[in-house]
Amino acid sequence: MNMISLPKVPMISEKDNNRAVFIIEGLYPGYGITVGNALRRVLLSSLEGAAVAQARIKGAQHEFATLPGVLEDVITICLNLKKLRFKLFSDEPQQATLKLQGEKEVFGKDLKLPSQLELVNKDLHIATLTNKKAVFEMDILVQKGIGYEPRETRDKEKLEIGQISLDAIYTPIQRVSYKVDNIRVGDRTDFERLSLEIETDGTMSPEEALMKATEILINHFTLIFDEKSNLIKEKPSAKKPSDKDGSKKGKEVKKAKKDKKAKEAKEVKSFEELKFSVRTINALDNAHIKNISGLARKKEIDILKIEGLGPKGLQEIKKAFKKLGIEM
Repeated sequence: MNMISLPKVPMISEKDNNRAVFIIEGLYPGYGITVGNALRRVLLSSLEGAAVAQARIKGAQHEFATLPGVLEDVITICLNLKKLRFKLFSDEPQQATLKLQGEKEVFGKDLKLPSQLELVNKDLHIATLTNKKAVFEMDILVQKGIGYEPRETRDKEKLEIGQISLDAIYTPIQRVSYKVDNIRVGDRTDFERLSLEIETDGTMSPEEALMKATEILINHFTLIFDEKSNLIKEKPSAKKPSDKDGSKKGKEVKKAKKDKKAKEAKEVKSFEELKFSVRTINALDNAHIKNISGLARKKEIDILKIEGLGPKGLQEIKKAFKKLGIEM
């Protein structure tokens, strides 16, 4: 019997634009900090987002340049570009362009975006053109990433002349904080209530951010649980062969079993024959895994990293492999 009771389902106590406060009541003593701190760390460090990674501004060879007819210097313009928040619907980097002339202010909404890119903060100020002859032309590269990436970590040799590399702030989370209060549950007064406040940049909702962070933690804990189970099941026998003949015989048996499993794997021609779900088949296809032998060579941690698969897909694969006697 599990002596640690589970809390109530989380509920939203406050909701305001891109900010929300989630309440989890009935946490066992000590679990408020355990759950709150784990979620906060994952929210701040591990959620995927999109940011400007490179910029090319016509007339500027480097970030320390100034442009005729433009109030801001290139450093200030680059700082403004880093504040642009995008939704990127492709795994490939996307390019946005801008070209304006005349006395006016330049905003994010002036960017021409491809169909795979959406700008959230369209009213963000980028630059100011001070006369009618001023021309401002640039293109930016938006890509996906996690957390924060300094420009020094990228390969500078890949940059063309005039391209400026920027520090990329990918995380969609603006702020996370949590508070733990004691509450009464039955006769006990030391149970806990967790209040988790999440504020995003608008590229995803606080609810979506919490779900993604929870999924990341579940994936890691599931992996630990599965690995532990496998270690217990595959615990080696205490008995060892007493002579060379016994050792040789043991090796021959292992080789025969291995050959048999390999033969069975070859006999299964497709994932459909293993009755994988459509979701699992599509995820494997997108990861360029085309056959059973290729999948069997993957480690469990690598399979969990495949987009669209997750713990359920891994369990589905392991169950099918177990029936065939195939080891991953």
